[in-house]
Amino acid sequence: MSWQHDALLPADLTTAIWVLFDGASPLCPEAALFWTYDQLPCLLPRERLHALGDWQGRRYIAADCSDLALALPRRSLRELLVCASAEEQAVLVRASQILLWARQHRFCSACAQPLRAHAHDRARVCPSCDLHFYPRIHPCIIVLVRRGRSMLLAQGVRFQQPMLSTLAGFIEAGESAEEAVHREVFEEVGIVVNGLHYVASQSWPFPQSLMLAFMADYVSGDIRCDPQEIRLARWVEPEEDVPLPPPVSIARQLIERHRRAILA
Repeated sequence: MSWQHDALLPADLTTAIWVLFDGASPLCPEAALFWTYDQLPCLLPRERLHALGDWQGRRYIAADCSDLALALPRRSLRELLVCASAEEQAVLVRASQILLWARQHRFCSACAQPLRAHAHDRARVCPSCDLHFYPRIHPCIIVLVRRGRSMLLAQGVRFQQPMLSTLAGFIEAGESAEEAVHREVFEEVGIVVNGLHYVASQSWPFPQSLMLAFMADYVSGDIRCDPQEIRLARWVEPEEDVPLPPPVSIARQLIERHRRAILA
């Protein structure tokens, strides 16, 4: 059963599962990720609450605890996503993105009036100029380039820990996903590709991204890293033991998909 979306808070909050964030950091009870109503550390104002929807018969609510000065340890969202199950990951990603949208859309960008919650939809509405603000999603491409058995993997400049991953980037305005693949691969490593094959998508909260995953085949070019984006890049064989992204990421899923096809 997939998520059943619902933007409206239920009348009864006591039976819901709660997801608490302080800014970008999840707040978790001891030995768990989510809270029951009885476990909540304080009474949370209703204006800080956001319905996430239903999953397998359970109602989920996200709460923004920023500035409440709760004496609770902050957790790393990236670290939690690595160890979370697929169901838990879906809850964390959804809560993170909705709470970030709510924090960033308190005032109208056209006339600066305070926004109000939409009566039915997940949206903020300006009472002055009637502009509607819905949660934003940033489309990105992520691609594994193949040259025979080899995979082109790279380490981005933003990642300090040694880890080789696939190439990725945001889709520009007016650009198709396929055009973005060709552009990003050439800009980041100087490689020309073809034979694009769409694989899957994944919602990812860094930041509010929808990752569109592709396989692509090498055509020509020598690796030439853009120093603003890529620390290093090289061709990796499927059998090589190299540091890779966590299994929960779509980058790792692309890599394992190629490994299975070659090593089967």
